[in-house]
Parts: sequence; C-alpha cells; structure tokens
Amino acid sequence: MSVWAIADLHLSFDVPDKEMDVFGENWKNHPEKIKKHWLEKIKDDDLVLLPGDISWAMKPENAKADLEWIHALPGTKVMIRGNHDYWWYSLKKVSEILPPSIHLVQNNVFKWNNLVVGGARMWDTPEYSFNKFTHYLENPRENVLTKVENPEEIEKIFVRELSRLETSLKLFPKDASIRIAMVHYPPIGADLQPSRLSALLEKYGVSICVFGHLHNIRAHSLPFGTRNGVRYILTACDYLDFNPIRVI
Repeated sequence: MSVWAIADLHLSFDVPDKEMDVFGENWKNHPEKIKKHWLEKIKDDDLVLLPGDISWAMKPENAKADLEWIHALPGTKVMIRGNHDYWWYSLKKVSEILPPSIHLVQNNVFKWNNLVVGGARMWDTPEYSFNKFTHYLENPRENVLTKVENPEEIEKIFVRELSRLETSLKLFPKDASIRIAMVHYPPIGADLQPSRLSALLEKYGVSICVFGHLHNIRAHSLPFGTRNGVRYILTACDYLDFNPIRVI
C-alpha cells in the first residue's frame, strides 16, 4: 500500500467555460493527463491525498460530477478545501454528495491503517514569498469579490486558519506511527526557515506535509525538503506535470 498526493485538480465537468488551458498550453485536457498517470501508478488499496482546489463549481450539486470522476479512479481519497473550492459550503452539505471513496478533513482527522491525516486550508502570510520562482500570468478567473488585500485582514484569516489546523492536529491519536498534514497554502518558505505553521507541525509530530496552491513555478526550482523532521512536498498538479507523486 502506498500514499500519493496531487493538489489543484481544478476540475470543471459540470461548469461551462472553466477549462484550465487559459492558464497555459500545459493545462490543455489536464484531467486526461491526471487520469492516465493515476491509472498507471495508483492501486485500489492506496491512499491519495488531495490538498485543495478540487473543483471550479460554485455549489455542491455542481461539484458532484467532479467528485464522481475522482471516485471512479483507484484508491481511497482524502481532501481538504482550497481557496477556490467555493462549492465546499460545510461538511454537512458536502457529505450529502460525497462518493464513498472520498473523505474530508475539516476540523477532524482521517485515520488509515497506522497513518493519520489532519489539515486545514490556511492562507497567505508575509513570512515568505515565492515571487522569484514564478512566471507571472494574469489570472482570468480571479474573483475580485473575494480577493483579500488588506494586510490586517490577511493576518486575521491566517491566524484563524492556524487555529483550525491545530484543532485538527490535536486529534492525532498518540499511537499513530505516521502523521501527515495537508494544507493548501505553502506552510514554509523555499529556504525552509522556521514559520508559525512549521512550528505547529513540529509541535504535533508531523512527519510529512503536502500542499499545493503555487502555480506557474519554474520547473524543479522548488524542491523544498526536510526541516526538523518534517518533509515538505509541493504537489500542485502543474508543478508535478499532472502526475501524482508518491509520498510513502
């Protein structure tokens, strides 16, 4: 049994005019690329981590086709909410449309054999920046109504998300031999200098942290790595060339 991860699927099977190729030729037919690699690698008894930005849908009922597409692929899947998952109203609402092979982490944990997964969406923080690693592209999908630019508001959201992450991590069973955290936003800078989030992961004995959110990153420019026992893995699907990465 293996553990895999891939973030930022950005599916849109029931959402017109949301194809991802507006962000570059590499995104053309990206669900087919993901499916091809997934079927080549992942078995029914594997675990697949999906750290946010699952669907472009705005309502749960419009995300159902995307979730069914994921469900049809091999493996047990566990996901957290990303900043573009507007359809993810609440655990109750999403659970009503959730296929049986998909599980959610939101103020809880997911247990799988001797492994436990916790997590939270997180948010931007001024502690680190990835601008020098990014090819900037105008975002035609940016929602100006939900965009947050005020530094005080950004900090308020970040602190709230940090609290939600700790709520999840506190639920880790003491006997869990492998502790994994999923966050959508990066938890640490490329230089692996300590951050508020990395301190929290270390406090609760996390050994692996997977995340996404970063796009248009120059190939192989962000290897991340291990700091104080925590291995940081960027799993944004375009960074992985739409190919799930093996975590364990």
